[in-house]
Amino acid sequence: MSDFVVSPFPTPFVPVGGGGRFPVRRIFCVGRNYADHAREMGSDPEREPPFFFTKPADAVLISGAAMPYPSQTANLHFELELVLAIGTAGSAISAGNALDHIFGYAVGLDMTRRDLQDAAKKTGRPWDMAKGFDASVPIGEIAPASRIGHPASGLIELRVGEAVRQSSDLSMMIWSVPEIIAHLSALVRLEPGDLVMTGTPGGVGAVTPGDRLSGRIEGVGSVETTIA
Repeated sequence: MSDFVVSPFPTPFVPVGGGGRFPVRRIFCVGRNYADHAREMGSDPEREPPFFFTKPADAVLISGAAMPYPSQTANLHFELELVLAIGTAGSAISAGNALDHIFGYAVGLDMTRRDLQDAAKKTGRPWDMAKGFDASVPIGEIAPASRIGHPASGLIELRVGEAVRQSSDLSMMIWSVPEIIAHLSALVRLEPGDLVMTGTPGGVGAVTPGDRLSGRIEGVGSVETTIA
């Protein structure tokens, strides 16, 4: 007999290409990891060390499902990102050993209530409600690294309808995947089930109900959602 005082909640998960489900423990996000996006957000990419924020695990939305337009915003933005799925625990991981801790990769969207984020920046307050709302992480299947390797380059592209809105290459990241793992694992112990979103290239912008978003990363996979 369970001694939980409320019913235990289901474990969020992301499907794995080829079969299986990846349980989601935590979601970490790297801020402003492409120079063009840093500049469009008003920052200097040459001076800024990597920084991180989080989203709830149950913010994941499986690719193909509709994303409800969130409340309390009139400026919902897309940010297409490469997502790392951690398979092996570790802390203070060296960049040279970082790839050994990655189970696989996915394509995800860091959806953002930009007006709430801008207001938080002006007052020096946290971004939580701008980033961590329900269904704010549409995500495609996880491709195991054992199948695709560890991509360090490749086209990353987002379309809204048929129009290309973001187009860049993974090689344009300011901080590489191994460097991200090294920096983040110095702050927290990474555990199996953690997801790490690695930042978005320039071209972010607003969407409205009815818009269809489709993102892809060469050699990794894709993500799709329609704003409901």
